[in-house]
Amino acid sequence: MSVMWNLWHGCHKISEGCRYCYVYRQDSLYDKDSRVVSRTAAFDLPLRRKRNGDYRIPSGEQVYTCFTSDFFLAEADPWRAEAWAMIRHRSDLSFIIPTKRIDRFGVALPADWGDGYPQVTIACTIENQEQLDRRLPLFKSLPIRHRLLFCAPLLGPLDFHGLLDGGIEEVSVGGESGNEARVCDYDWVLDIRRQCMEQGVPFNFHQTGARLRKDGRLYRIRREFQHSQARRAGIDYEGGESG
Repeated sequence: MSVMWNLWHGCHKISEGCRYCYVYRQDSLYDKDSRVVSRTAAFDLPLRRKRNGDYRIPSGEQVYTCFTSDFFLAEADPWRAEAWAMIRHRSDLSFIIPTKRIDRFGVALPADWGDGYPQVTIACTIENQEQLDRRLPLFKSLPIRHRLLFCAPLLGPLDFHGLLDGGIEEVSVGGESGNEARVCDYDWVLDIRRQCMEQGVPFNFHQTGARLRKDGRLYRIRREFQHSQARRAGIDYEGGESG
């Protein structure tokens, strides 16, 4: 089971992958300015209890954290220590935290972090070769217990330069959604899979995107089918011996 925990909302675009951000798209439906960053009413969600005293989020749940902003956003610096304290307190949950701001990972890091809390997975997001070359070496150098790579929205081919070793637990790939989505080429997806298999790193194709090019043909895929079509491709790889 899983739950979404958005502690704060709003963000600023910092790289090409942000151009058609789904948060901006959703906010525009309600004339909301996505650049305004504010704490949400769900800020303390992991600590909330039912009338019988049990936590509203039961033990063992996966908590997808800060998916409508960025956990390491500068505007959230005053709140992050409190957020880490809640995460530390709920060591019985599993927190997945994506970020395009891995360069700010150390800001307000808990004093007892060490090499990472065992219940926390940091997912570094990369969308093109420029951001891979910038973010991946830094990501690998940081004291993080569990690491994922989110290659989404995938905007071009990626060469990992053999850097998928050293604690990358999974590479998850997805195309871009929305009416303005840029093309995701299936050959790029397969080549990332090949690199993962060569180094024994698990691979997941989680979303086709709205425009998928395969064998020279462009497919337009409706939003409700983008995850299921990716699963139907049957190319996920569980990892193992590198070849």
